[in-house]
Amino acid sequence: MRITRRTLLAGGMCSLAGAQSSQDEWKGVERVVAVGDIHGDRDALAAVLQMAGIVDDSGRWVGGRSHVVQIGDVPARGPQTREAFDLLMRLETEAVSAGGKLHPLIGNHDAGNMYGDLRNIQPEEYGGFREEGSEERLAKAFEEELASLRKAGQFPTRAEDFEYFKKTWFERHPPGFVEHRAAFGPAGKYGSWIRRNQAVIRINDTLFLHGGISPKYARKTRADMNSTIQWELQDPSRLPPGMSTDPLGPLWYRGLAEDEEKPLEAHLQAVLRFHGVNRMVIGHAVTRTAILPRFGGRVIDIDLGLSRFYGRPPACLVIEGGPPYVLHRGARIPLPGAKPGDFEDYCRAVIAADVQPSPVEKLLQNGGKRR
Repeated sequence: MRITRRTLLAGGMCSLAGAQSSQDEWKGVERVVAVGDIHGDRDALAAVLQMAGIVDDSGRWVGGRSHVVQIGDVPARGPQTREAFDLLMRLETEAVSAGGKLHPLIGNHDAGNMYGDLRNIQPEEYGGFREEGSEERLAKAFEEELASLRKAGQFPTRAEDFEYFKKTWFERHPPGFVEHRAAFGPAGKYGSWIRRNQAVIRINDTLFLHGGISPKYARKTRADMNSTIQWELQDPSRLPPGMSTDPLGPLWYRGLAEDEEKPLEAHLQAVLRFHGVNRMVIGHAVTRTAILPRFGGRVIDIDLGLSRFYGRPPACLVIEGGPPYVLHRGARIPLPGAKPGDFEDYCRAVIAADVQPSPVEKLLQNGGKRR
């Protein structure tokens, strides 16, 4: 099935169901828990939230007035995408009732599921959307694809070519595919929820977003970035080119997580000053080791790879009343400062909390270099 406008809008015409949020700043929040990329692993999400005292063993909100930031990338690479979204959507309501707040930010994979970037979707993820009548809907979608090919003059003429096309098409589109695309359309259950969320927020003195802010967007306000991405996700025809798909945009930029720090120092200072914050918390660039601070703690990458795809343990960032700290397998570990040896001490504390052998050993041996 071609990822067409019709496909993306499956389930109904684009609507404004689920009013978009315009608030992008919260002050006076006593406790913030930031959780990295989930990638289709509801169990990992529940484990880290329970470790942080946000949910109980049945997955119900017990975090009181805490604010939880989920940094984006709920889907892809794992079989529990649907369950992870359902958990977050329920906790969003429960948090408000308790006086707290859940901030589910938009990541590149969340947006990608809406506009048809399905490169990292596993067959098991589509299977999670399978229901009665899935095979019939899939067969109808195949016939629509054939009709489209006929109209374009691209229909396979030889029998062996047709059989190969049919075989590979159904391999790429397993049962549940049609329902998955409908659910992530702009009017679908998950698509409508994603597109009303924010991409960039400020809580107290910290900026949170999925990727990072590149020099191209250094003078864009949070309102500009959020409203643009929300507007683009209402209608797939607005996406190319757009902020949501821009490699330098806030959903995709990796420079602050992976590039050399010195050339970006002035840029980072300017961005933090522009937004009136002391630090930036990001995900997207998976560390595969631990939550890692950069630029002397002014950038913190919290995507250590929580999902079973990456196999890292429950870990999150906590900010409450003092310097941020990490919970890694339940161990409270202060983030390193700028003093000589601080980073090495942090790594050793993470190693001590890890199941052995810890991949942080290699990070320590490499002098903090990710790869």
